[in-house]
Formats: sequence, structure tokens, C-alpha cells
Amino acid sequence: MASIFIDGAAGTTGLEIRERLSQRPTLDLIILDEADRKDPEARRAAIERADVTILCLPDDAARDAVAMASADARFIDASSAHRTHPDWTYGFAELTSDRRTAIADARLLSNPGCYPTGFLALVAPLVAHGLLKADWPFSVHAVSGYSGGGNAMIARFEQPDAPAFRSYGLSLEHKHLAEMQMQAGLTDLPIFSPGVVSGFRGMIVEVPVPAAAMTMDGSPRAFSEALAEHFAGEPLITVHQNRDADELLVARAEQPSDRLDLFVFASGDGRRTRLIAMLDNLGKGASGAAVQNLNLMIGAPETEGLRL
Repeated sequence: MASIFIDGAAGTTGLEIRERLSQRPTLDLIILDEADRKDPEARRAAIERADVTILCLPDDAARDAVAMASADARFIDASSAHRTHPDWTYGFAELTSDRRTAIADARLLSNPGCYPTGFLALVAPLVAHGLLKADWPFSVHAVSGYSGGGNAMIARFEQPDAPAFRSYGLSLEHKHLAEMQMQAGLTDLPIFSPGVVSGFRGMIVEVPVPAAAMTMDGSPRAFSEALAEHFAGEPLITVHQNRDADELLVARAEQPSDRLDLFVFASGDGRRTRLIAMLDNLGKGASGAAVQNLNLMIGAPETEGLRL
């Protein structure tokens, strides 16, 4: 029986992880009472007792939690604090062929961001296969349910006068950018245009690809074939071959899911392509990925506790 401590279980991601893990009798879930939840010594003791600690904290608090622990403590960090840190394993199991082994052996594991999960699933394999230019200035257009913004944004969007759409990251600086660049092997930071819609959960990530971004071997058909080959047999990821859809929808009451759906749409002449990923920002984009990584780290079935 593995002992698991969720440091920061009061937030949206932490609550989802806790709900999932509490239903598994083979796990010993360490839970601090309200009086101890923010007490450094109580948290330190819980981290030392746990086989794996899942950090659902702001970035600085996540760094502090790691610093207070002994050198053999194992962590999954759901914040963005360590996603480009050389000592941390990047926890996107399907990203490369050797990633699952690295995750299983990791002591320090960083959970991917929700937007980067969609972007990397689309772009990283195509760059690695030599179909997209690594030095192309990629653009990323994405919308997410408001749950991704934490408690303050949830409260804002659940008011009677809540906005229908919120565009942000207008300074062209965002904490996901370095993660996207590094994990996709790009020369430059992408131009990232994120937005929030008035649904609780769900996410669409889109990467427009003009002909100039393609290598000599690149084409919409080659993109579809490469993605299908890369993710063949993956239980959570589907590469859709139907290019006739006229819309993709995120429902206001989107159901929880740990799936990741990928699409390649192209113009008739094949010179313009839209790569699109659909996922649940709280599922494969956060809590679902953390549970998947935890399963790999403790030797449990990879999809146990996941929503297929």
C-alpha cells in the first residue's frame, strides 16, 4: 500500500486528485486537519511519511515544499515551478517512447501544464518527425473553462454579470511559454493567445500551420499519419481521421474526462492546416495527468482511476 500526501488539497486540482485517490483502497491517503494544513512542521512530517507527495500549490510554495523535504522524498508537482528544471522529469507519458520508464524511475516529477499538453501533443511529434520546422514562429490559440484559473476566477465567472469570454496574456509573457518551447524542441517561444470561456471545464488548443512552417516532407496527410503512428495504442489519446467536421464544441456543462483528442484540418490545396487538440483542463490537463503519473511511479496500472 502506497502512502500519498496531497499538499494543497483545498484547490481545484487538489480536490479532484483527492476525490479520485480516496476511492482506491490500495492507497493510504494522508490528510491533514484544517489546523495543520498550513503548518510547516505538520506538512514536513506528512511529506516524509508519504511515498509520493503531490504538490497542488502556487509556484513559490511548491519550491518551498521541496526545499523542506529530505533528499529522498518523491514529488509530483502540479505547479509550473519545475517544468523546465533540468533535475525534474517532465510527466507527459505519451510524449516520447522512453517517457514512461523515466516517470516510473523519477523522484522529482513535474506535471505538464494544461495548454502545453494540447500544444505538445500536436507539435512535438511533428517536429521530431521532421515535418514541422523547429525554427518556425508558431502561434497557439486556445480557450479553457474557467476552472483553470483557480478559486478567484471561478468566483468571478459564477457571478450573474460574469463575462462570456476573457482574453489574457496580452503582455505576450506567460508561464507556459518556456515549457512549450523546451519540450517541443523549438528555437523560439511561440506566440500564445489564451482565453477563458464561460464553461467550467474543457479546453481547445489550436496551432495554425501555413505552408511555410512545413518541411519538404510536411503535409496535412503526413501530419495525420505521423500523429496516428506516434500515439498508436494509447488508451487516452485519439487521432481523428474525419476531416469533415464543421465545428468542435465545448459544452458549458462539459463532463470530466482524461482523454485527449487530436484533429488535423486542411485547406483543399493542402497549404493551410489547423492542428487542434481537445481535452479537459482539469483531467488530462491537470488532475488526470497527476493520477496517471502517480500510477506509473508506484507501479499501479497506468489507467487506474482515470476517466476513459
